[in-house]
Amino acid sequence: MKNKKNIVIKLGTTSIIQDNMLDIQFIESLAKCIKTLYEEGVSTLIVTSGAVQLGANELNLQKRPTNLKSLQVASSIGQIELINSYKEIFQKYGLRVGQVLMSKNVLEDRSQFVNTTAALNELINQEIVPVINENDIVATEELKFGDNDRLSAIVAIITKADKLIIVTDQEGLFNTDPTSSSEAKKIDFIEFDSEELIDLIEKSTSGTGMGGFSTKIMAAQMAGFSGIPTQIISWSDNAVMDLVKGKKIGTLINPSIKKVKLKKLWIAYGLQVTGKILIDDGAINALNSNASLLSIGIKEIINDFDVGEGVEIIDDHNKVVAKGLSRLRSTEISKESSDIVIHKDNLLIL
Repeated sequence: MKNKKNIVIKLGTTSIIQDNMLDIQFIESLAKCIKTLYEEGVSTLIVTSGAVQLGANELNLQKRPTNLKSLQVASSIGQIELINSYKEIFQKYGLRVGQVLMSKNVLEDRSQFVNTTAALNELINQEIVPVINENDIVATEELKFGDNDRLSAIVAIITKADKLIIVTDQEGLFNTDPTSSSEAKKIDFIEFDSEELIDLIEKSTSGTGMGGFSTKIMAAQMAGFSGIPTQIISWSDNAVMDLVKGKKIGTLINPSIKKVKLKKLWIAYGLQVTGKILIDDGAINALNSNASLLSIGIKEIINDFDVGEGVEIIDDHNKVVAKGLSRLRSTEISKESSDIVIHKDNLLIL
């Protein structure tokens, strides 16, 4: 049977590691859930943490390493136990898994972006569960996604998932830290671009909010911008199936109603920016009306760029209003002409 829907489930270390060991019961519960989802016509992609902790155990380390080289070594060792555990447990339920390790440069290179998308979709088409993690062993600080929350959003985006589910040790998002305040209230639903959600990021980062939830919120914003809803939940055997059936669980972050093309999503999240230009209000209005950026609307070239390079477009308040691929070198642009600097097909309004 051809699956009609995709969901991405992101699992943090606190979800699958208990007392520094892999929680086999949890993986069993996950496998049962995914088997049932397949029977309901829903494909699942897993973004999982846990490899570093498992590697640290094998290396007899007292705590998770923090420097890059030690992280790479622990991840390399831990990935073997992690994927073998997934394979062994999922096989009991007639499920096949495929390991996928991703690095940030997958997004920055257009061809790799397209090829990775095709590979993930082919795994899904063959009813193989992709088990995805960041490729720590070859990553540098510049290449790392930085967290699997953001990685899960990117996976959801490139596979056009119907929902991103982030599993945590809390029931969802709260208006303040539930571990330190009895007044904390769970947020049932919130808009991806709301001021309230932005305020929660600041609280979490400063330690006065949800504690570590900032990356989860930012992942939800990325998915929401791309038209994908995010549900932040705590795990139970029936939680995901209840969600698929429409039951209200955890916190739902509602997405944008706009559908963004894959190429423009690459511009948003994968394109390396070289140039920066300041445009006038007339050009901003034109861009918002689905027009290309013309040279006449450029007030200042702040950073130079070449043909085909990424350009950040800002307004008078230094706010980034768009990104795109340039058709011209910055040295070729004349403010007296009406040449197309960035065509609307290669431009994304933010």
